Amino acid sequence: MRVLIASVAGCAVLGGVLTLLPWGPSGTRAAPPAPGAQALAAVTTGVTAALPDLALLIDEHETHLRTHPKDARAWAVLGAAYVEQGRRTADPANYPKAENALRASLRVRERNAEALDGMAALANARRDFHAARTWGEAALKVDRKRWTTYPLLIEAQTGMGDYRAAKRTLDRLLKLRSGPAVQARAAALYRDRGWREDAAAALSDAAAATGAPAERAAYLERAGQLAWERGDLEVALRHFQEAVRLDPDQRAALAGQGRTLAALGRSTEALNAYRAALAKQPRPEYALELGELYESLGLGQAARVQYDLLRERAARAAAGGVDEELVLGLYEADHGDTEMAVRRLRVEWRRQPGIPVADALGWALHRAGEDKEALKFARRATDRQKGGGVRSALYAYHRGMIERSLELAGPARRHLEEALRINPHFSPTRVPLAQAALEELGEPSVQDVPDMDAKPRRK
Repeated sequence: MRVLIASVAGCAVLGGVLTLLPWGPSGTRAAPPAPGAQALAAVTTGVTAALPDLALLIDEHETHLRTHPKDARAWAVLGAAYVEQGRRTADPANYPKAENALRASLRVRERNAEALDGMAALANARRDFHAARTWGEAALKVDRKRWTTYPLLIEAQTGMGDYRAAKRTLDRLLKLRSGPAVQARAAALYRDRGWREDAAAALSDAAAATGAPAERAAYLERAGQLAWERGDLEVALRHFQEAVRLDPDQRAALAGQGRTLAALGRSTEALNAYRAALAKQPRPEYALELGELYESLGLGQAARVQYDLLRERAARAAAGGVDEELVLGLYEADHGDTEMAVRRLRVEWRRQPGIPVADALGWALHRAGEDKEALKFARRATDRQKGGGVRSALYAYHRGMIERSLELAGPARRHLEEALRINPHFSPTRVPLAQAALEELGEPSVQDVPDMDAKPRRK
């Protein structure tokens, strides 16, 4: 199903940033909020803020706090702004600054929901979902009706693999609040449960309802990712391009362009998009994707440069308290030390057993030759009853290849075909492998085809 870009009647309100501007006495609209005020409204409601506005907000609050060090709210806002700046730039040096500011706020006023929210957001940004859940629950003890806490708690619960709790939290959020930020949070959970149409509709409504360019660009980037995941390349590319037009600092959308252009065979443009994304947002996963694109083009040396950069950036992130074990495990499984991949991902699974970790650990075990155990994790990653409802071509591919190694021809064929059906372009390196594996497996045998006329056995 194609992502629908529909208009929404009226204008949803999200804090100060989305409120309709009042008319002045002369019949003209009042002046828009100053950039610092726009960023303040964004960071205090948990939505994406423009980077120049964020820099101004940080400067204003640092200046204010030099003479007003007992202003708990100003410390909380400064900490939240640092978290957002770190998230948007992938610069982990922002996170210790954020933690210092948020803890200063809590020292001034202990029962401080704004600072507790900030700590939850910081922990999520660092991929420490256990800590994020703890901070989010503490914030709700201070103010049960504080709606901005609920999206943070949903993200933490999802990262911990507690999908039922995330659904309950979303239900409570929807009773408290509506608007673009809530619709986007709901879309993420719908996507994880495999409800693509619902996710696309929620993102469409969110993008249509907000007038803030950076926020709208963030929702369009997510809509582009949804379109990419189902192999709708032209729609994905349009969403990514519009996101970058609205907010040139939307580097996730640039990486999305690289991913989509590569699938369309426009390799030079794809390489340029990835390089631009990495220049301003050096996330290790972008380096991994770019390295694999180079590999698919037969440029092994260029790929190795990216893999070296991946390790360097992951080490820098770790110095800022960021957990990059998932991407490092995936890298090691496919391009490095498979035993190291298993060790890393076993630890990660014990810490926060979400679906992406289940898939990665299963794949690492397969690469290390432990196929029977690998299949247990691959099944978990694709088991709707345990939260694995997301329709992921990569997860289906991993499961199919593991089943092939175990000589389970029928299931292997079904899952490899499913991977190519979900997204025929999901990976420049893995798609050819899936196609070759299917050719080797051949057509299904009589034993692989269920007898639809057979009567079920009585128990």
